[in-house]
Amino acid sequence: MLGGTGEARALAVALDGTGRYETLLSLAGRTEKPSSQPVPLRIGGFGGAEGLAAFLRDGGFDLLIDATHPFAARISRSASEAAAATGIPAFALRRPEWMAEPGDRWTPVATIAEAIERLGPSPRRVFLAIGRQEAHRAEAAPQHSYLVRSVDPVEPPLVLPDVQLLLDRGPYDVASEVSLLRTHRIDALVTKNSGGSATYAKIQAARQLGIDVFMVARAPAATMETVATVEAMLAVVDHLFSPAMNRGV
Repeated sequence: MLGGTGEARALAVALDGTGRYETLLSLAGRTEKPSSQPVPLRIGGFGGAEGLAAFLRDGGFDLLIDATHPFAARISRSASEAAAATGIPAFALRRPEWMAEPGDRWTPVATIAEAIERLGPSPRRVFLAIGRQEAHRAEAAPQHSYLVRSVDPVEPPLVLPDVQLLLDRGPYDVASEVSLLRTHRIDALVTKNSGGSATYAKIQAARQLGIDVFMVARAPAATMETVATVEAMLAVVDHLFSPAMNRGV
């Protein structure tokens, strides 16, 4: 299983709890201190689709599950191509996207770069809640003040005249997010449409405070059958394999 999300960990717990499957969870290694996992863990890349296909063949795996972040497009493409090359059944676990609700002030954008541009020329106080990988995009608009939240430090450090870094890991609650936005006098939020509940509180807080949200849309999904919940994925796995089987997932 390709992981890195809360859903991946929950699915690993569920699979391990059945006592029927041997599960190997693979993480990209982008987080310095990943959460503890209930199953054997592998960290690092594979060398593209060909490397992943070779890994699957050599390991004698029976199923590939892509439970990576909805914006981890590269590994998802590799997973889809590797599954096609090996003939191994493959499914993606993707939580549904957030949908705008009454009171939301969303501006849909396709990329982080577009979101930064759409902030406009006048100085704003921006909460950049996109992780660290693309935080450097903010350097294209140094007129704004930025609050940047990520699990690990942004490297190299951002070259901006007014930036504060907040190292934190979800889940978050609405009251704390409202307090954070008020304390830093935030008037614009830049975030990805990741879906799920762990970080949705910032969307609720922005709605409550009437803050503009620049929402980065997901890229088109890889060509792999997708399920939306851990329970649905566990049902798929149980359907694929009889109780007598106890081989690698």
